[in-house]
Amino acid sequence: MKILRPEEITTFPHSRELSAEEIKEAYALARAAFTAEDLQRYTEVDEGVPAEEVLAEMEKTQQRADQGAG
Repeated sequence: MKILRPEEITTFPHSRELSAEEIKEAYALARAAFTAEDLQRYTEVDEGVPAEEVLAEMEKTQQRADQGAG
């Protein structure tokens, strides 16, 4: 079994049931592949987008939808 990073995936694999051993192996591989660089992403503050901007955009979208439906 090989753990793939998102950038390595070219097609979406079919899902299947994993045995208990395969699940343990997958977790072990994932833990081993998790690097300090991966962890760094979770230690930095992401300012994100202010809620006011998101709300304003949602209101504009709703107004356009209401105008198109009427």
